[in-house]
Amino acid sequence: MQQTKHSSDRPCGRPADTDYQDLKALILNAAEHLFTNHGYAGSSIRSIADAAGVNPALVHYYFGNKHELLRAAIERSLKPMVAALAALKYEKEASVEDIASLLISMAAEQPNIPHLLVREVFLPGGEMQAYFLENLAPQLGGALPALLEREKRAGKLRADIDPAYSALMVLAVCFFPFVARPLAEPVLGINFEADGTATLIKCVADLFKRGMAA
Repeated sequence: MQQTKHSSDRPCGRPADTDYQDLKALILNAAEHLFTNHGYAGSSIRSIADAAGVNPALVHYYFGNKHELLRAAIERSLKPMVAALAALKYEKEASVEDIASLLISMAAEQPNIPHLLVREVFLPGGEMQAYFLENLAPQLGGALPALLEREKRAGKLRADIDPAYSALMVLAVCFFPFVARPLAEPVLGINFEADGTATLIKCVADLFKRGMAA
């Protein structure tokens, strides 16, 4: 005898009245917060599930394992930045000030991502280092030298700058303030809200304009 499928046949631990995308976002939000504050090694599937208010089995159902959950959290945060940088290739120009404004604005919108990158990508033994190098780095930092080279050939940047080294400096100056935020706020009095981010963009843009513009 065929059994009737009831609404209770949803994946184990799924809250009622929560659709697939909302549920995945709920888990990713919890994972991003815990990975940022406790690191990959210090965050368990159970602790992430508890923070999201779901059963650990549901986390496994949607993401497979903790490594894939970290990958999904990083990709979700970085994909808008990847798309925005890719779009700059089709603009008539992409000044270093425009690039800095884009990177800082997106870091401000995704305040956890600089910390996640430091913890799990940049430091030796980072859980996502190999994956990032192969899949995301070419679309992020790897795209910047070509943009800067184009500006240099157009005569808008100094002839003696090296696009690769300059790209590294752009990334460092744009992202480091957000890595240093826990100290920058109380020690330096830096404001990271909307007005403060606008001031940071102006300061960085002025710095690059003075140091790199032709």
